[in-house]
Amino acid sequence: WPELLHALVKCLDSNDVNLMEGAMDALSKICEDVPQVLDSDIPGLSERPINAFLPRFLQLFQSPNTTLRKLSLSSVNEYIMLMPTVLYMSMDKYLQGLFILANDPAPEVRRLVCAAFVQLIEVRSAVLEPHLRNVIEYMLLVNKDSSDEVALEACEFWSAYCEAELPPENLREFLPHFALKHAYADDDESLLEAEEDGSLPDRDQDLKPRFHSSRFHGSEDVEDEDEDIVNVWNLRKCSAAALDLLSNVFGDEILPTLMPIVQAKLSATGDEAWKDREAAVLALGAIGEGCISGLYPHLSQIIAFLIPLLDDKFPLIRSISCWTLSRFSKYIVQGTAHQEGHDQFEKILMGLLRRILDDNKRVQEAACSAFATLEEEAAEELAPRLDIILQHLMMAFGKYQRRNLRIVYDAIGTLADAVGRELNQPTYLEILMPPLIAKWQQLSNSDKDIFPLLECFTSIAQALGTGFSQFAAPVYQRCIIIIQTQQLAKVDPVSAGAQYDKEFIVCCLDLLSGLAEGLGPGIESLVSQSNLRDLLLQCCMDDAYDIRQSAFALLGDLARVCPVHLHPRLAEFLETAAKQLNTPKLKESASVANNACWAIGELAIKVRKEISPVALTVVSCLVPILQHPEGLNKSLIENSAITLGRLAWVCPELVSPHMEHFMQSWCIALSMIRDDIEKEEAFRGLCAMVRANPTRALNSLVFMCKAIASWHEIRSEDLHNQVCQMLKNGAWEQCMSSLEPHVKDKLLKYQV
Repeated sequence: WPELLHALVKCLDSNDVNLMEGAMDALSKICEDVPQVLDSDIPGLSERPINAFLPRFLQLFQSPNTTLRKLSLSSVNEYIMLMPTVLYMSMDKYLQGLFILANDPAPEVRRLVCAAFVQLIEVRSAVLEPHLRNVIEYMLLVNKDSSDEVALEACEFWSAYCEAELPPENLREFLPHFALKHAYADDDESLLEAEEDGSLPDRDQDLKPRFHSSRFHGSEDVEDEDEDIVNVWNLRKCSAAALDLLSNVFGDEILPTLMPIVQAKLSATGDEAWKDREAAVLALGAIGEGCISGLYPHLSQIIAFLIPLLDDKFPLIRSISCWTLSRFSKYIVQGTAHQEGHDQFEKILMGLLRRILDDNKRVQEAACSAFATLEEEAAEELAPRLDIILQHLMMAFGKYQRRNLRIVYDAIGTLADAVGRELNQPTYLEILMPPLIAKWQQLSNSDKDIFPLLECFTSIAQALGTGFSQFAAPVYQRCIIIIQTQQLAKVDPVSAGAQYDKEFIVCCLDLLSGLAEGLGPGIESLVSQSNLRDLLLQCCMDDAYDIRQSAFALLGDLARVCPVHLHPRLAEFLETAAKQLNTPKLKESASVANNACWAIGELAIKVRKEISPVALTVVSCLVPILQHPEGLNKSLIENSAITLGRLAWVCPELVSPHMEHFMQSWCIALSMIRDDIEKEEAFRGLCAMVRANPTRALNSLVFMCKAIASWHEIRSEDLHNQVCQMLKNGAWEQCMSSLEPHVKDKLLKYQV
């Protein structure tokens, strides 16, 4: 290193353009690939290399040579995240340099200036604050740059600004000047794709990678990302994303500026103006969330305007209209309460079903995704129309190429989740199942196209319940074979005859969970004739998080319906599950811990006293989770509270001597849980502990009362009586007087 770095400094100082360009080229690659190397102590050098290079890079901002300006600027930009001391100390000089280069004749340099401002606003917004007004004015200007690359980079600034949660006031006065570019560029690859015939088979490179998310038991905190119906990032998509974020920050304030533009573009007639009309529909969809209160009074007219566009002659108008309508799904479904809204819902439903059978692949994709979104909102509203919906979806299933097939599977699965048992009718199953079974038989055990089909079957099995039993045996056996093959492939791909891919195991475990949930105790005959127990234990010990996550979900589901088959290896299952709760990496593997915790609770209430050997080990892992819930997901805290209660219910004599260590944090967690059977069981644990150890419970009385007051109503008469008995204890009288009035009122129903 020392010799190389000395040589590079020499070249930069040489005034020979060729040497300078060569050195800068090498340095820019080092800065891009391993920037931290130049900002570290290197033996044989008196200071960090970046201290020598950075002043020289900043000097080169003024070079007459475009290449040198470009390479020096891109090199400095690589250090914004790392922020070495020398850059922090030279920040004013760097910003001066950026302002000088802001109007550089070379588009690539202007793009890098925008990129610098975007990064600075993301990670070092404080340094831009004194100059923010100038930066905003500059970004508005380059939003209209003649180079699309520069405009795209400038457009990123608005999203970055909103996401950095900086004061919106700074942008407010500029709202009327936003000229976001939503229209398709003439060279946009989507225009070529849009002409593509739906009957042409997909090539392998057309298939985007897909990700299966492992089964999760509990209330999830994650928001569903809006499925983007578009593939490559460009100015149009960036503008739409910026508009979406701005509308969420400013809400209806952007409507007076935006709506006249949208209305003008929507009313543009003639074939040549189709891109403007399409951009206006995209803009409506982009603001559909943030500006809903301002749009709501006009929503009926907006939707009435969009419905005919589903049949427009231009495929990209048909596809964007599907997406924009889907952004209003929630309100479309709410509107069905009155006749006009009901008629609109019918028209949208039929319009989307027509588009699902469009000959154009882009439109098929958009329509199917939009329909899946509508299904989630409409749920039981779809039941009366199941016949026609299934006919359209199964026609699409026969018509689509590989890539869009995945979206049909998703739409079928979402439909099953939405209508549940309604699907369990012979006429519907005759339409739905034969094509899926034919596809199931056609795919090999190592074909990745089977993933979305496994997911689809999971939803169908849960929806049909015992109605799925006629299809269950071959599905179950195949899952077992795939898991076995993959476990072998992990150690010996040659004899397995397959390449290892953990996603096969995760999808099969989740489908088995779906079967357990759907068939209930009816799955017992299948489990008893297979080696699922041993395979599952192996999966519970796997080194991959997502396999463990799905394995513990299945363990909990099997504990509910056929615990007897887990019995021979119960101790190992419990020990492995307890290990998941006692890990230094709890935050990274919270979803695994969550499912393991839930599974322990499900096992506890089935095997009762046999849980005793691990009960205290588990309690000692749950208490720290309840005492330090910061940064852990809500579901893990809820499941920890429920499992602790279930353990106390089955082994009160073991758990109650330790109650003062956890009572306060446990009661706080219990009071956050919604009323359901799991909460009932946790409270049975509370009552059992108090009965086993009434004097110990006295210290925690206030917290217990608050937890009891969190019930809307205790449906179980037996539990209600237990709570009444517990509160009648005479020593508790004085505690009651110290409670807040609203808590006292809530406790009156227990005759306190």
